[in-house]
Amino acid sequence: RYRGLTLVLTFLCYTSYHLSRKPISIVKSQLHPNCSTLGPNPRNDSNSSTWCSWVPFDGDNYKELFGALDNAFLVAYAIGMFISGIFGERLPLRYYLSGGMVLSGLFTALFGLGYFWNIHVLWYFIIVQVCNGLVQTTGWPSVVACVGNWFGKGKRGLIMGIWNSHTSVGNILGSLIAGVWVSSTWGLSFVVPGIIIAAVGVICFFFLVEYPEDVGCSPPLHHVRVTSNEKDPEAITSNEGPLSISGQSSTDHSDSPKEPAEEPEAISFFGALRIPGVVEFSLCLLFAKLVSYTFLYWLPLYIVNVAHFGAKEAGDLSTLFDVGGILGGIFAGLISDYTGGRATTCCVMLVIAAPMLFLYNHVGQNGIGTSIAMLIVCGALVNGPYALITTAVSADLGTHESLKGNAKALSTVTAIIDGTGSIGAALGPLLAGLISPTGWNNVFYMLIAADVLACLLLARVVVKEIRGWCGCMARKRGSSVQLTESVLDGK
Repeated sequence: RYRGLTLVLTFLCYTSYHLSRKPISIVKSQLHPNCSTLGPNPRNDSNSSTWCSWVPFDGDNYKELFGALDNAFLVAYAIGMFISGIFGERLPLRYYLSGGMVLSGLFTALFGLGYFWNIHVLWYFIIVQVCNGLVQTTGWPSVVACVGNWFGKGKRGLIMGIWNSHTSVGNILGSLIAGVWVSSTWGLSFVVPGIIIAAVGVICFFFLVEYPEDVGCSPPLHHVRVTSNEKDPEAITSNEGPLSISGQSSTDHSDSPKEPAEEPEAISFFGALRIPGVVEFSLCLLFAKLVSYTFLYWLPLYIVNVAHFGAKEAGDLSTLFDVGGILGGIFAGLISDYTGGRATTCCVMLVIAAPMLFLYNHVGQNGIGTSIAMLIVCGALVNGPYALITTAVSADLGTHESLKGNAKALSTVTAIIDGTGSIGAALGPLLAGLISPTGWNNVFYMLIAADVLACLLLARVVVKEIRGWCGCMARKRGSSVQLTESVLDGK
């Protein structure tokens, strides 16, 4: 019961995080719309082509300013993420998560209040974005740590693939909610999501259970604590019960004095970096997240400019990319569970994603049916590896065998991987803002190059997985040969 409650609550928490991030991409096209479609300028001034735009986004450099807004949030998020995981291991996760959500709701609403307060100063919006980026770093390490505390490694890819659909669900809901007011009162496109995330934060504060032990449940298999025992210093305690190296139960030593288990210390930043695979997956996520977040922040504007849709229609159509992301995350988790190859699954999806991005840019607008199909496929291929790395891979590495059961590393490892990925998330929208004036083709070439680099950075881990499969097959063949020889000898 509590496992299900934890899964649902953390799902709702991170859904609301992404729900509050999405409105900026929907509102961009309204901050600098095509004023000529609205009729003559009622103010009769010289600025006839941008009279309906929101100052300061009414100039020819509006794309660069949008890129600055995105970058303010994402750079703050990337910097804060490396620190957030350290705090997350040392503070109560429930307080840390709910407090961050309430503050995130406040800053999201403050951006929208700029509409009602008639604010036209760029620095106001940038400062609000920076503050929001910092407080939103409380989310990811906290929810992954909570889920990791409750679930072991069995079918982790599939469970977390389904659970990770909160990212896409949040993007979809954020797009639809922001789209309701984008053409009339765009301030409400931020205020309403801000209220929602703050309300979910309050619910999280009252109902989230951080650890199974808090309600008398057994922890998952990877939570193994080293005990201090003078007579048997090699004894360990697991969720199966205390077991010694010889396999004897502690009930056989009932006369021995019992001492409390030592609480493992939180792992250091550099200690987490030494875990095998952390660096490779972190750098891969940097480029994978670059692609994903460029779509997150720029896809609606791209559809408006290329397909000439309205702001609301473009926002609704962009949600199909996130629908594909839901499917991609589930398939990536299912395949990686079946094959045991997290890196290989990511690499294959990234290889296929590169040509699909090229095709979407060149033929994706040749009809609404083609656009829908290709958006879903691109979303699945782009977000599948991103979802797998940030969930199942992070949880696997955070409970790696080299940690000897110290589950307190999970939050730090998650923060390092997602923090490195957030650097790419900051670079992608920034580069899109700088490159898009030269043509959208160049933006897609940049995204394809990032996909290829993400794939190459996993090459060493993929080779290791393939060698493991080959070794396993060789051992199975050897066992079959030995069995056959034994049977023949018996005859």
